[in-house]
Amino acid sequence: MAIEEGNDKWHGSVSGIICAPIHKVWTLVSQTKRLPEWMPMVERCSTLDGEEDEPGYVRLVSGFMFPQQDGERSWIKEKLVSLDSSSHSYVYRMEASNVGLDGSVNSLKLVNYGDGSTLIHWSFEINPLDDVSEDSIVDYLGFLYKSCINKIEGALEAASRNV
Repeated sequence: MAIEEGNDKWHGSVSGIICAPIHKVWTLVSQTKRLPEWMPMVERCSTLDGEEDEPGYVRLVSGFMFPQQDGERSWIKEKLVSLDSSSHSYVYRMEASNVGLDGSVNSLKLVNYGDGSTLIHWSFEINPLDDVSEDSIVDYLGFLYKSCINKIEGALEAASRNV
């Protein structure tokens, strides 16, 4: 069954609590060059245009986020929609990719959870896809993003050892 244009987007979200203060988590997750430290499927992330902490900033993320039939790496060109350091949140929109998720929006928000811990909430919305069920893609993205959240604590510990 084909998905008709104009249908509502598909939504999903994942959350996790990290045993680290919010400012340390924010420093890690808000820096493009540090993406491979906490996103195990990302090999490279580079700046294409703009300043990293200003809306309109464009970055290219590549790696093995989505297996490609030809064995090539996945790539996604993302544009920063908004970033608010005071509320520890940002939103990126996928502008172009070889994974079929153009137009998808990812939002990340950190919340001080007390006792030196941080709640990470990652939500996403994607355009409906042909030949893929909503549940399977939302579950897959949820799994990917949850694996990233689970890696943050270890990335912070590794970074503190390397200082």
